[in-house]
Formats: sequence, C-alpha cells, structure tokens
Amino acid sequence: MRAQICDAMNIPERIRIKDIAKLANVSVGTVDRVIHGRSGVSEVSRKRVEEILKKLNYQPNMYASALASNKKYAFACLLPQHDPGEYWTAVETGIQEAIEAYSDFNINVDLSYYDPYDYHSFVDASNKILNDEPDGVMFAPTVPKYTAPFSEELNNRGIPYIYIDSNLKDLPALSFFGQDSHQSGFFSARMLMLLAGKEREIVIFRKINEGIVGSNQQERREVGFREYMSKYHPDYRIWELDLHAKKDSEDTQMLDDFFHAHPNVKSGITFNSKVYIIGEYLLKKQITDFKLIGYDLLERNVQCLKKESVFFLIAQQPVLQGFDGIKALCEHLIFKKEVQQENLMPIDLLTKENIEFYSNK
Repeated sequence: MRAQICDAMNIPERIRIKDIAKLANVSVGTVDRVIHGRSGVSEVSRKRVEEILKKLNYQPNMYASALASNKKYAFACLLPQHDPGEYWTAVETGIQEAIEAYSDFNINVDLSYYDPYDYHSFVDASNKILNDEPDGVMFAPTVPKYTAPFSEELNNRGIPYIYIDSNLKDLPALSFFGQDSHQSGFFSARMLMLLAGKEREIVIFRKINEGIVGSNQQERREVGFREYMSKYHPDYRIWELDLHAKKDSEDTQMLDDFFHAHPNVKSGITFNSKVYIIGEYLLKKQITDFKLIGYDLLERNVQCLKKESVFFLIAQQPVLQGFDGIKALCEHLIFKKEVQQENLMPIDLLTKENIEFYSNK
C-alpha cells in the first residue's frame, strides 16, 4: 500500500524529510518541528504536514533523532533499603545494565532508598524526588495510603513512572514489572501441599517490625496462599511465627521456642527473600525432616537449597525487572514508543537439581 501511494505521488519509497517538505510546500525545518512536536509552526502548515505523514505512514528514525538531539534525561529510582547481596541488589544490577545499554542517550539514574518498615520514610524520600523534578521515575510502592499522594502528584506533573515489584492497579503507572503476587502465593501453597503430604499443620514465617510486613508483594502472596488453603485444604492448621525484621539476633530463640512448642509442624513457608534465616537455623540444629519453601535467588538461599534445608525457591528475575523498568522509561520518553502496561515476571520454581542453570544466567 505504501509503495502504491509513493508511486502515485511520484516520490521514492524510502521517504526523506525533504520529500515531505516538497509535498507540503513547506521548509524541511517545518517538517522536522512537526515530527518532533515542537512549536513554531502555523496550524495550517502543521495540518498539511500531518496529513501527508499519515498518508505515507511515515515513521521517523527516533534512534537517530534522539542521538542528534543530545538531550539529557534524569531518572529517579526509589527502592527499599537493603544490605549488599539481598534481593534489591539484583534489581540495582539490572538498572546499571540499562544505564550502560542506553549510555548513548545521556540518561542518568539517581537511586534513593526508604525504610520499608517506616511509611514516613517513603513519604520523605518521594517528596525529595518530586523536589528534584526528574524526567521519569521507577519505584517500589509501599501501601496505597502512602503511595497514592506520590503517584497522583507525578500524574499532575506529567512525569511518567514505573512500578516495580508490586502493582497498584487503582493507581495505574505507565508500566509495571513484577510477578502476579496473588498467583505466586496460590502456586506456593500448591507446592507446599505436595511436600506436606498427610500432615495437618504448617507454619508461615514472617519478618515484621511494629506490625508492618514491609512489602505489598509479601502481603499479596500470603493472601493468595491462604485462598488456596481455604479452598482446597480448609482443615489445615496454619501457625504464624513473626520474627523481628530488625533484630536478627533474637530469631534463634524464637525459632527454638516455636519448634519446641510445635513438634508436629514439619512444613513451612516464608514470603520474603530471607528464607535463609530459617534454612540456616535448620542446618545448625541438624533438623532434617522439615520441608521449607522460600523466595528469591539470594546466594544464602541458594546455599540452603543445595544443602536441602530449603526444598523449593520461587524466583522472579529481579535483574530483568530493573533493566526493563529503565528501558520502558527510555522507550517512552526518548523513542516515543508505546510500552506495555503490565509486564509479569515468570513464577520460576527452583530446586537443587536445576539451580545451577538459574545461578549461571
């Protein structure tokens, strides 16, 4: 079709800006301003150029245009505070890989952090980002009550933003990268029941500080887990052990007390990335008959998997989340492309037998 239109208009199929300018009877500069949405063009000329662009289905080379513009892009990224080697370190690796991949386009990413167990920490950090007026933002949301003002203000200012790790569908972002947390929890319950067999008691381990779990994703995983249990195993007794999020030194005593009080509990799960805390405890105490499931490809988790104190790990490719989140901002802002709104990460089940494949990716 495009070839036929070009033949009819007596122009080459490889359309140049000067060809469009000739057809519209305007200057090359006018066509360039219309293509890139810049001001300084009369309404009559703009409409004439746009009609020709539409007829020809003209697609500008945004890559070359972006290089030529030499514009600088400032992105802000807000993540939970974490220690080196923990889950968010892998997200940071993905972000750094994206910075390198798009280095030709003058992008800069300013990383900042908030305490996931202190909602006001998120508010303070998000306000600072607003004061810096970035071109785009990627962040891990906290609970909706404290995320909403930030998302709404970004919308008001026309700043595109990406959710990573957890999605707030009532406050839609430009794009989301992460697992379907509810489905992940549903899946984890199915896997734990395969391990539990005829047992009728299981335990959920949490990391909590002053009643705060610290992650939307963990809460939604547990909702999905309990939905599965209620539907298919309503007779199970589900115990809960809340370990201190900021006092790891007290975990051993709490675990001692729990296992002493509940000798018949032989299966459990944690929905955060620190399953190694329980896994290392089981190794130290030489408890070999407890079936444990956890999340994420941390090195300490992997070691527990290899030593069989953890039976399954469920992973979600955090490096890819970090990379694709920054990529989406580049696609939207630099190349003016549409980006997919929801990008779900796979729910990967890792075992002792397949862990080497995932560890070496």
